[in-house]
Amino acid sequence: MIILSVETSCDETSVAITKDGKHVLSNVVLSQIKTHTLYGGVVPEIASREHVEGITLVFDEAIQQANIQKTDIDLVAVTQGPGLIGSLLVGINAAKAFAYAHDIPIIGVHHIVGHIYANAIENALEFPLLALIISGGHTELIVMKNHMHFERLGKTQDDAIGEAYDKVARLLDLGYPGGPKLDEMAQSGEPTISMPTVALDGFNFSYSGLKSHVINRLHNDAQRGEQVDPKALAASFQKAAFDQIFTQTQKAIDYVHPKRLIIAGGVAANQYLRAQMHDVWDLPIDIPKMEYCMDNAAMIGIAAYFQWKANPEGWALDFNGYARMDFLKDAYNKGEEVI
Repeated sequence: MIILSVETSCDETSVAITKDGKHVLSNVVLSQIKTHTLYGGVVPEIASREHVEGITLVFDEAIQQANIQKTDIDLVAVTQGPGLIGSLLVGINAAKAFAYAHDIPIIGVHHIVGHIYANAIENALEFPLLALIISGGHTELIVMKNHMHFERLGKTQDDAIGEAYDKVARLLDLGYPGGPKLDEMAQSGEPTISMPTVALDGFNFSYSGLKSHVINRLHNDAQRGEQVDPKALAASFQKAAFDQIFTQTQKAIDYVHPKRLIIAGGVAANQYLRAQMHDVWDLPIDIPKMEYCMDNAAMIGIAAYFQWKANPEGWALDFNGYARMDFLKDAYNKGEEVI
């Protein structure tokens, strides 16, 4: 089964061709980082316009790299949400136009489900599994007992870990994208600055207090005319942020006893996490290649394959995109908003 998939939830324009839920024939990503670096973050209106400008070329390049004909494509899949609504609609409308022009069925895919299924590109998912989702908008622990079967065990009570990374990076004037730059700075520092320990219920997370502590530390030092070592601050923040991830995930492992742990989302690219995870968790761990951690269409195509197997029915072309969607409440209901 050959699937053309489209991902435009934020500032990457991506089209991929995947085969049988496993093989990536092409995965073209047109990044907007240089543009948004000028503004210190993603500007939604500019992101939408750049998607419009580049998406046709990305379609053509993905098909050419895959060395297929348009008549070989069995299904079109597109990110339906969550994300920037303007960006989402560019990808959705382009995918709809392609599907309609070539008489191919189309389905929408939840962005986070795509991140989860990025792990299936190199390793078959083994159930039951525990999925740790860490990104700019999500910090969650999800139990999967089978394909397309999701149960939330815990989530952030306020900020997501990626959001906290970006805000602390901005405080340190590291520029955009902040998370990777903070990770890099932390590698050259020592975690010598005290950070708060957050009291957490169950398997949940919280990063608002940690972020506020950094803000207050920088403010108080500035009031006294002192300057904190930014490398030490970055290393201390990073250690505290992931100590919470390590502790809460281990509690979930002890509770669920999964066969595997999979890690999904943009923060899965974090080098500190990758260096520490096998020493912290004593079970098989799957984590995507760096290229599949970031937003990309290949992960949407892989997820679409398993979604189609569970419900092999094309969607009507009037489905919409949504800035907020909860895939645990029925992310595949063909367009009704789920929050």
